[in-house]
Amino acid sequence: MSGQTKFLLQESQMPKAWYNLQADLPKPLPAVLHPGTHQPVGPDDLAPLFPMELILQEVSTEREIDIPEPVREIYQLWRPAPLFRAHRLEKALGTPAKIFYKYEGGSPAGSHKPNTAIPQAFYNQQAGIKRLTTETGAGQWGTSLSFAGSLFDLEVLVFQVRVSYDQKPYRRAVMETYGARCLASPSNETQYGRSVLAERPDHPGSLGIAISEAVELAVQRDDTKYALGSVLNHVLLHQTIIGIEAMEQMQMADAWPDVVVGCTGGGSNFAGIAFPFIGHGLRGGPKPRIVAVEPAACPSLTRGKYAYDYGDTGHMTPLTKMHTLGSTFTPPGFHAGGLRYHGMAPLVSHVKELGLLEAVAYTQNQCFEAGVLFARNEGIVPAPEANHAVKGAIEEALRCKREGKSETILFNLCGHGHFDMVAYQKYFAGELKEEAYDEKELAMALSGLPSVVEPV
Repeated sequence: MSGQTKFLLQESQMPKAWYNLQADLPKPLPAVLHPGTHQPVGPDDLAPLFPMELILQEVSTEREIDIPEPVREIYQLWRPAPLFRAHRLEKALGTPAKIFYKYEGGSPAGSHKPNTAIPQAFYNQQAGIKRLTTETGAGQWGTSLSFAGSLFDLEVLVFQVRVSYDQKPYRRAVMETYGARCLASPSNETQYGRSVLAERPDHPGSLGIAISEAVELAVQRDDTKYALGSVLNHVLLHQTIIGIEAMEQMQMADAWPDVVVGCTGGGSNFAGIAFPFIGHGLRGGPKPRIVAVEPAACPSLTRGKYAYDYGDTGHMTPLTKMHTLGSTFTPPGFHAGGLRYHGMAPLVSHVKELGLLEAVAYTQNQCFEAGVLFARNEGIVPAPEANHAVKGAIEEALRCKREGKSETILFNLCGHGHFDMVAYQKYFAGELKEEAYDEKELAMALSGLPSVVEPV
């Protein structure tokens, strides 16, 4: 068979609940600590940033959390999302492996990010909130929250990392089309942004800095909350709709993955595809290998330290235990802006410490090479972030070829690259530089990790 095989669920088969991996873990997640006292935070500590429903989801250990009907109704604009079998890619690689991919690029924003943007906007509206502040790297999260804000009549203010703001002007245009305001970060609109610019006027920005700016403004007004597109437990929870659907579709295909692959930056799309399969294994089902693929220029899982750290550069957020490169670390300006974050989601980090996932890192050009091969065989041009998952899946397929194994590989193609063609042009022109982080800067950032006595 050549071409693609598509596996589709009916709208009536779309999941009615998200899956919470915390219910099945053999060891609970380390406590979140207050940035000032270093004591475990309670709901009241998080209330300035998030509505109570999201705070309750953040700390929940219930296995299933119902998806509100207004959220499911909007999900139906693009969900259930299709699962494909990549026959042409398999043939091009000459592998005996079967390659499946879950495609999240069909959402209005072109990525998986609306899976959490919609419920976050819904819960904030229900709580009487009028404005949301957020950060974005490549712009996929900013685009998604802007879209969600337009549906729930919320004002949205987006701080976009300066290097991506300059690289990807069309993302900004889409945010503005949805009614949001988008600023390059660091900006002159916040005290923290001004302090960064005073020290370095040409600062390229980082997600950590943009988070600090968004948080600073969120806590100043009662009608404003902060929304995050990755890292936090409730965000990862919302994304599990990806893996839940994929499990149903794999059964339709009369197959089950031996390997599940996802790209990782903050951890949301990776958790979305991987957590339901991990949980299924922990409850006695088959246990596929879980492979997290990250950029070599920002390798939090493969080079970071598992320690308590701030989620932002300005040290305004609570302390979480995660794989981190240090909150002051500024990743170089490679094109996968959604993966340029100094830390990994605490829950993903915890899963790695439990030995439930493997992590690998690849360079920018290696990932673009994989993305081009995929596009020329399967027809979809992946986003630079998604290219990492493509690369990971191809490497697994080539391993099967070397070993003569007919394994089944599943990966999450988390978004399309239609707004990233400048990067592809540079790749074809041989101008896509390998951005390497500064080892001295990494050492300095890690040496500055906060000194924390972990609660017993």
